[in-house]
Amino acid sequence: MTSVPKTIIKLLIFARYPNPGQAKTRLIPALRPDQAALLYRRLSERVLGAARQFQAENDAGGGIATTIRVCFTGSDSRSFRAWLGNDLEYQRQAEGDLGRRLTQALELAFQHRLAHQSCDGQECGIPLKDRKTGEETEMALVLGTDLRDLTPALLHQAVAQLRAHDLVLGPALDGGYYLLGLKKPQPGLFRAIDWGSARVREQTLAAAARLGLSCGLLPALADIDRPEDLAGLAQNPDFGEIFDRPPLLSVIIPTLNEAAHLEQTLAQILSRGQPAPAPAPTTCKYRGCSQPQAPGPQPGPGAPGAMDRTEPGPPTAPPAAALEIIVADGGSRDQTRQIAARAGAVVLNLSGNRAARLNAGAAKARGTMLFFLHGDSLPPPAYPELIRRTLTDPATVAGAFSFRPDRESLALRLITWGAGLRSRLGRLPYGDQGLFLEKRVFNELGGFAALPIMEDFELVRRLGKRGRIAILPEPVITSARRWQQQGVLRTFLVNQLMVLGFLLGIAPERLARFYRRGRGSA
Repeated sequence: MTSVPKTIIKLLIFARYPNPGQAKTRLIPALRPDQAALLYRRLSERVLGAARQFQAENDAGGGIATTIRVCFTGSDSRSFRAWLGNDLEYQRQAEGDLGRRLTQALELAFQHRLAHQSCDGQECGIPLKDRKTGEETEMALVLGTDLRDLTPALLHQAVAQLRAHDLVLGPALDGGYYLLGLKKPQPGLFRAIDWGSARVREQTLAAAARLGLSCGLLPALADIDRPEDLAGLAQNPDFGEIFDRPPLLSVIIPTLNEAAHLEQTLAQILSRGQPAPAPAPTTCKYRGCSQPQAPGPQPGPGAPGAMDRTEPGPPTAPPAAALEIIVADGGSRDQTRQIAARAGAVVLNLSGNRAARLNAGAAKARGTMLFFLHGDSLPPPAYPELIRRTLTDPATVAGAFSFRPDRESLALRLITWGAGLRSRLGRLPYGDQGLFLEKRVFNELGGFAALPIMEDFELVRRLGKRGRIAILPEPVITSARRWQQQGVLRTFLVNQLMVLGFLLGIAPERLARFYRRGRGSA
């Protein structure tokens, strides 16, 4: 028999959609409208991150049921779900001043409903079964979204304060408050308040005294609301993109014996869109040897003789500060890891399937944006800027480039045409098109599923349920070796049967065995 939670907490997060010219307008002209909107977006995401961690800690501890509800304005709930996640509740803010909006949000927070029942028809998302049994303590915490320093520990402190008081406030240094907590609606608390002034907290405390409410106070925090508040952000690497410093892009490449193609791929990545130079001719160190030697089995990393006896040309320049390359290798027996290391990449020597290696690469990544690229694929010119520009829209959850093989034939042109149709109409790009998204979104979705195959297809389907997947016209140029070795028709049929089998629910392990047989491998 399941135990009834003793505490029910509703986190009400007041958020505005980050449209330029409509978000953080008091920071303009110190910031451009697009900079102010981006700052608000990043602050909101930080607040949501702290709220999600607080929720996870409560779930792990037991005894506390936590719901996160976004009280939104500035766009529709569909755009907010794409931006912040479709696992949250969403409720449109009331019309009127902040007092009216707070009153409505708190009244709805303490209304009870059954599972799958809307709170009041205002798009409350995925309701939980929260009918009160008479034994629980109910709380609602209202949060703003212009905070840099909110932590889960502070939210736990707010709950502790609210157990002992009728009201808890988190004072903001500008005279307002960044958090308000109650155990039942108190509409009188929000009357006759000069909203937007430095007297908001003072007037709220006076209203609480008139209502006979005891009040607990949290540590004071600074919100980011005025040009002078920006001073502490300019040198913070988490907000560098606000001040036109390019965000870090992590390029993650899963490899297994990709030495034949990886050097050109890395050169193209590092060139930031300049044509990649052809690899320098391989030379042999031994007397009488005039042709490159085929590499034999390689020792493990760090073992004597781990470097091949044939050497590529001069090392490629290391990545720029806004770019990192992570090669997630699955035990290559050729020169893959050595080539990656010479190019300045972070090299991970991993076991497990491709999904596990991709997840390990993403966990290692320091960038705010992730770009998953195959080891035999070349990104298009100016790809970092294309990725950054595409992900500027909060409702765009991910993107991919168009598909183009590196060989020309009628059959491959038909395949390219079909891939374009699938991508544009179905919004179902494959992994060989170079999938990119924010690391925040990747983590919120739990990364790639632990599947032996079709992990990219499965993730794209989940992304599509959350929001828009952009397909860029610029192509990723991918090696046609698989199509040439196995035949265009056979490769096409195997791919389509894999997708059909996955959609029909055939076990991924069976699909993986079928795929290996289809490729002619054991």
